[in-house]
Amino acid sequence: MASANWGYDGKNGPDQWSKLYPIANGNNQSPIDIKTSEAKHDNSLKPISVSYNPATAKEIVNVGHSFQVIFDDSDNQSVLKGGHLSDSYRLTQFHFHWGNSDDHGSEHTVDGVKYSGELHIVHWNSGKYSSVTEAFTKTDGMAIIGVFLKVGPANPNVQKVLDALNSVKTKGKQAPFKNFDPSCLLPSTLDYWTYFGSLTHPPLHESVTWFICKESISVSPEQLAQLRSVLSNAEGEAAVPILTNHRPTQPLKGRTVTASF
Repeated sequence: MASANWGYDGKNGPDQWSKLYPIANGNNQSPIDIKTSEAKHDNSLKPISVSYNPATAKEIVNVGHSFQVIFDDSDNQSVLKGGHLSDSYRLTQFHFHWGNSDDHGSEHTVDGVKYSGELHIVHWNSGKYSSVTEAFTKTDGMAIIGVFLKVGPANPNVQKVLDALNSVKTKGKQAPFKNFDPSCLLPSTLDYWTYFGSLTHPPLHESVTWFICKESISVSPEQLAQLRSVLSNAEGEAAVPILTNHRPTQPLKGRTVTASF
C-alpha cells in the first residue's frame, strides 16, 4: 500500500495527498472528530465480537511510514462480526499511529480531544470478496477497529509487539511474528462508535466501516518513544525516525456517527 510519493511531513504530507489521490477531498474520508453529543444511540447495533486464532499471526513488516503485523487471511480462522456487518470480516493486519509527542498522535478524536496514539485492527469482507486487494476498493469491503492509546502504565501486551521492532528497524525489513492474539490489545469493554469512512492514508479508498472503541488502552511514555524509534529509511541510508504518522481529522460532510451504548 505504501508508496514513495506521500508521507506525513510538509512537502508530501496529508494536505498534499489530494494532488495524487483526489479522493482525499471525498465525502467519506477518515479520520473524524467524534462529537459525542451528536452520536446517535442505535438499538439495532449488535455488539462487536472478535474470534482470532493466534496461529494466524505471521510476520511483522516495516512499511516505511509505520509497521504492520500481518496475519494469514487465507481462511476464516480470525474474524470480526457484529455492528451492522452482514458478513464475517477476516483479520489481515494491525498497525499503530502516533505523534511526535505524548499529547497527540491518534487519528480520530473525541470532542476534539487527541489521544497519544491509535491502534487499527484491519479486516476485510471475506463473505463477498476473494482477497483484501479486491475488498479494499469496495464500499462494504473493509472493517477496522480503532483503539485509542492513552498515557499511563506500561501495557505488557503492547510490549510483546514493541519487542519485535528491533528486528524490523528499517523500511522493507520483515521478521516472523508468531502466536499472537490481537484481542489482547482491545479494551475490556467494546462499546463503540461506528460510521462509514475511508482508509486514513493513500490510496484513501472509501471502503471502511469504522468501529472506534469508547474505552482506551494504556501505554507508557517509554512505549510511545519505542514507536517513534522505528525508522522510515532503508538499511544503509541516513536514519530517519518515524516521529509522526497520523492524518488530521476530516470533515464529516453529513455523515452520521452511531453509538452502541
